[in-house]
Amino acid sequence: MPEIQIRPAIATDIPNLISIDHHYTSEYAWQMDLVLEETQMAVNFRQIHLPRSVKVEYPRAPQSLLVDWNKRSGLLIAIHEEEAVGYISVMLNIAPATTWITDLAVIRRLRRQGIASALVLAGQDWARQHKTYRIVMEMQPKNYPAYSLAQKLGFTFCGYNDQYYANHDITLFFAKSLG
Repeated sequence: MPEIQIRPAIATDIPNLISIDHHYTSEYAWQMDLVLEETQMAVNFRQIHLPRSVKVEYPRAPQSLLVDWNKRSGLLIAIHEEEAVGYISVMLNIAPATTWITDLAVIRRLRRQGIASALVLAGQDWARQHKTYRIVMEMQPKNYPAYSLAQKLGFTFCGYNDQYYANHDITLFFAKSLG
């Protein structure tokens, strides 16, 4: 992993964070099957291998991130060689005693080198400092890289919300106890 420093963001960091390429590619997706019967309803997710790698746009427009970040409880950034190379935004008060990871991004040339893991671990420390006992990550069903990260760090599936994002995409929620 490249040597990084993680610190709270300051106003001058924001233009660099907005300029990060937020899209990602994936070869897998979670497909939702909904079964509604008279006395039962069931929702199942199954991982499918896509016929080819797809480019997935980030569910929030980069221009709206500035407005969104002003509503967040915390914004931590990763610095490498004096450059902002990634960030994590966290929010309190969505659920009791829970910190919510709403955004996580790393610049393309440094992905898959441990920076996102370091940011999530820093987010967990931030959550403990704010006396929360659970942390939740939200992600699109095609975000296999985020799913792999969540699984690696001990998060487990805890729910979904249909049409959660402005683009009407489903979100999957993964949680971890900080106890």
